[in-house]
Amino acid sequence: MHINNLCIVRKAVDARRKGRAVLVYTVSFDVADEQEVRGLLGRVAGLEWQAPKSAALFRQVEAGERILIVGSGPAGLFTALRLAEYGITATVIERGQPVERRNIDVSRFWRDGLLDPESNVQFGEGGAGTFSDGKLTNRSKDPLSPWVLQRFTDFGAPPEILYQAKPHIGTDRLRHVVAAMRNYLIDKGFEVRFGSRLTDISMFDGKVSAAIINDTEELLCDRLVLATGHSARDTYRMLEARGVALEAKPFAIGVRVEHPQGVIDSIQYGGARHPNLPPADYALAWNNTATGRSAYSFCMCPGGIVIAAASEAGGVVTNGMSGQRRNSPFANSALVVNVRPEDFGGHGPLAGIEFQRYWEQQAFTAAGGGYLAPACNMLDFMGMSARGSLSATYRPGIVACALDEVLPDFVVRTLREGIADFGRRLRGFLTAEATLIGIESRTSAPLRILRDTASESLSVRCLYPAGEGAGYAGGIMSSAVDGVKIADRIAAEMQ
Repeated sequence: MHINNLCIVRKAVDARRKGRAVLVYTVSFDVADEQEVRGLLGRVAGLEWQAPKSAALFRQVEAGERILIVGSGPAGLFTALRLAEYGITATVIERGQPVERRNIDVSRFWRDGLLDPESNVQFGEGGAGTFSDGKLTNRSKDPLSPWVLQRFTDFGAPPEILYQAKPHIGTDRLRHVVAAMRNYLIDKGFEVRFGSRLTDISMFDGKVSAAIINDTEELLCDRLVLATGHSARDTYRMLEARGVALEAKPFAIGVRVEHPQGVIDSIQYGGARHPNLPPADYALAWNNTATGRSAYSFCMCPGGIVIAAASEAGGVVTNGMSGQRRNSPFANSALVVNVRPEDFGGHGPLAGIEFQRYWEQQAFTAAGGGYLAPACNMLDFMGMSARGSLSATYRPGIVACALDEVLPDFVVRTLREGIADFGRRLRGFLTAEATLIGIESRTSAPLRILRDTASESLSVRCLYPAGEGAGYAGGIMSSAVDGVKIADRIAAEMQ
């Protein structure tokens, strides 16, 4: 049997047998004699016949409408990239700066604690995901995911993401990918504008008609894709004032936990990591059936660092980030607890924002200002040590603090219960070598911009809330896929 076009479809690590981790590959190939392969079906383990896949075809659409995309995160960028496939152009506006300038602003914030409220980890080209692990996991297994992954590789992402079980780009590589996407869109006739904040929208006869930029400029539009990300709090306030349908939404709040990467490797691999294995990760969850509260890990970054991610003055926000090589000697993850609208202490769709802001400000005050982060040794937090060591990769720096001061009581209790369970399940996880850094508060949007099955706002026609900021996605991949679906919908309506 002659085999052609052999390629890797999926690569994963099976570490269930400690000390005997193996790499598992799924491959595809073409053969000239289909009947010979069909004869092997059922006799060769793991062999599956698949019909050839045809490439997607995009009908070209006559561009007769003015389309405005607000936000250049994954949802906004992939809305634009997908529209370009149909021959449709748009204007993309971004309140922050291009990634080259943004990198300078963020580095200054981490080094000196000088926050630019319009150019930071949350705002700027590429969205919050630009300063992250660049994880491209998508639990929904949406059929559009392969197209999104392919586009990432087209613009410079490593080709391995097409088959990795847990694909990631790394923040260092992702910045170049995002810039390449921008240049491609400009070459295709798109206008891309930075330092352009959406401050209002105009409507006529129940339909969006214009966007107000920086309180001074009016941009007429026939369709507006709203892809602002989960931290555009001023945009949420404006939408409420304009009568756009919103609702409060659950999210999660907690801390970042940082371990030496060698500790996690030893736990997961049963010893020192083999050089051919990736830095180990973990996914943990614990549920208190009596309270309905859950503690779980989120956005785990092997070989990464903990970063300052504030977007407002006077508040501390943490996140995790790692490069493509994941070669930091530390691993970090969010450890968070679910919060519900009834926990917010207020009413209306914006109550979750005020809940976030209050605890971010408490963290800022407890650490003494300057965007230093409150931190606690894990054993101290669990009441198991008088005073453990305290260290973290977070910059500008950390300050020893009782985390009870910077989180709601029910979050602290549930975290302690969850960590105790994690320590029983992963021997070595509960250790004096781990540091908890507060607070992790931007896990997802605290509200949802309501839309119909066509992804159009329930209250304003031709307004398309998109991605994580609209409350319909969580992470780079799901946000990108959401943007693609909205682009397909717009193209279909313009046929």
